[in-house]
Amino acid sequence: MDKLMGIFVILHILGWAMLLGAAIATMKTPKVTPGMFHGALTALVGGLLALTVWEMGDFARDPNHIKIGIKLLITIIITVLVALGKRKESVSKGYLGGIAGLVVANIAIAVLW
Repeated sequence: MDKLMGIFVILHILGWAMLLGAAIATMKTPKVTPGMFHGALTALVGGLLALTVWEMGDFARDPNHIKIGIKLLITIIITVLVALGKRKESVSKGYLGGIAGLVVANIAIAVLW
């Protein structure tokens, strides 16, 4: 179970890296790329699968459900923003900055809480 959870956590982290990297890379000509959408979905699904394995497994400590709930809420907001931005030809730099800021906030919650 440890290896399976590790794989899902890696997918989760790679999804955030894809999304944050694409958001920063497209700041010059702001638009939401398909890679950002795929990154958001990868982070969302990877996180949910990692949590499922964690709940099913016999790990030393239980997950902090409040922390997971806050991270899930931020992830859903990010995914909705990316999905809405993908429909537009271009978005503002603030829109991409907001997405990038939420991604960084989500990472900070994971690491610092």
